[in-house]
Amino acid sequence: MNDSVKLGSKRSRATIATLAAVTACAATALPASASVIATPVNYSAEDAALQLSAVGSYDTGIFDESAAEIVQFVPRSQRILTVNANAGVVEVLDASDPANPVREFDINAAGTAAADGSVIPEGAVANSVAVRADGLGVVAVEAPDKTDRGWLLYVDANAAKPTILGAVRVGSLPDMVTITPNGATALVANEGEPAEDYSMDPEGSVAVVTLPKALTAKNQGFKGAISQAQVKIADFHAFENNLPEGVRVFGGREDATGVIPEFPVSENLEPEYITVTENGSKAYISVQEANAVAVLNVNSGVITDLLPLGTVDRMDIALDASDKDKSINVTTWPVEGFRMPDAIGSYKVSGKDYFVTANEGDSREWDGYSEVARVKDLGKDGLAPICDSVAAEVGLTVKQLREDAKLGRLNITTANGLNADGSCYEKLYTYGGRGFSIFDPNGNLVFESGTEFEEIIAEANPEYFNSNHTEASFDSRSDDKGPEPEGLAIGEIDGRTYAFTGLERVGGVMVYDITTPTDAKFVTYVNNRDFSVNAEELIDEGSDEAATVKAAGDLGPEGLDFVSATDSPTGQPLLVVGNEVSGSTSVFEITVN
Repeated sequence: MNDSVKLGSKRSRATIATLAAVTACAATALPASASVIATPVNYSAEDAALQLSAVGSYDTGIFDESAAEIVQFVPRSQRILTVNANAGVVEVLDASDPANPVREFDINAAGTAAADGSVIPEGAVANSVAVRADGLGVVAVEAPDKTDRGWLLYVDANAAKPTILGAVRVGSLPDMVTITPNGATALVANEGEPAEDYSMDPEGSVAVVTLPKALTAKNQGFKGAISQAQVKIADFHAFENNLPEGVRVFGGREDATGVIPEFPVSENLEPEYITVTENGSKAYISVQEANAVAVLNVNSGVITDLLPLGTVDRMDIALDASDKDKSINVTTWPVEGFRMPDAIGSYKVSGKDYFVTANEGDSREWDGYSEVARVKDLGKDGLAPICDSVAAEVGLTVKQLREDAKLGRLNITTANGLNADGSCYEKLYTYGGRGFSIFDPNGNLVFESGTEFEEIIAEANPEYFNSNHTEASFDSRSDDKGPEPEGLAIGEIDGRTYAFTGLERVGGVMVYDITTPTDAKFVTYVNNRDFSVNAEELIDEGSDEAATVKAAGDLGPEGLDFVSATDSPTGQPLLVVGNEVSGSTSVFEITVN
């Protein structure tokens, strides 16, 4: 399918040379069960300490409609809670047998009276879920109009039937929720996305919610009442005139409609994902489009800092930048990639907290404003051209650089990179880092996976390098964000710490040993996907949707949850993955080699 293979990055070439690949086959072939593929893609380092094997799956049979997103394992009741955004509910699965997850019932927020006097209406959408050790579950619920304020729903995750305990009001578009290690506080990322036409752009914020005390012995209610007074909103107002250099603020209502808001920075910042440090005192929040991480003092409920995440210099760290060159061409180009993480995690080493980012790179692209253009579009339709100096970095003319087989197809931002007089783009910035990064507590980069994800995929499954998720294809995402890392889970096994990163487009999970933050090591890559099944094409041709999706396996991994051996029903560590495109919730068993 590909005419040539060219791999680029000094560090990655050395790393790849140490790997032993087993492509498109499992170490021990398992009979297909639900969406468990008999011959997944498995690729490991020679000395890999772990192996992941898909053992079970729950399938909605719904294709490309966000029927499985965020997942949360509940140790006490041996359940998996899966956010089905398509239905707007949380599905409760019996996972006591991980090989056969069974749906028990759904949790639907509609009709619930909240502590502020509002009632959650029909059409509200569950976006995220987290569960406390005693079984108290909290669900982030988006209003039917996403610019309206949403809710945090309280549920009993151990109950034998749907048991809703109440709700409080939070900010606009609550996209993610987590609970502090001591169980006392829920933190909600209120993303605050704009309306498509920018008629509204709510402020981004974080809701700091003091949770009621433990469930009663009979699990019929709380020790303590639910009150709206338990909600504190941490905003970004302190940064209106004090924005750290390197934090991207652009494309707000002033750019889109000419309306100058009272708090333009706060409207522009959109919290995406939250991780809490081990002692529970500090939270790190990814602010994706701004290419930054916010720091929250949990005790005071105040955002104390914004940490810019910098860029991946693609003159030093290679990428495949074209979907039209008929080859795997991982090489260097005069481009810098904003990391722009989605999921974020944290862990402690020698008394020091580190945070880990899955560098997805979602752009700002709405009807009212879009920052997206291809390199070949610069110089057309009112866009400034590329400065000659950019092409000269690689010995080309601007005309040559703009060719489809070179850099012309790559999606870049028009919001950054113009020279001082605005006459041309002196730097080109693209979206995402196509890997993961590790930072120290002050936001200093200590590890960058660089080109490794793309090069591992090129070795493991070259026929479907940088495939899309809805269809099995070759090189179709190289012009955008490559494998597109999105989900992240961190877990400890036998005294070592591992990062599990889900790749939204080509699929699968990358596993790295991050025990030493400055020297993370690739361990294994597994993709429970059958690339011979081209799901989108077959469904368009009239094939049965549920059967086709089941045959294709996992498509579009979104949320990941690590389950320790202590909490696992099998006594072995597990990884639970929610797959947005295939609508499946899959369980992987982790075997220590």
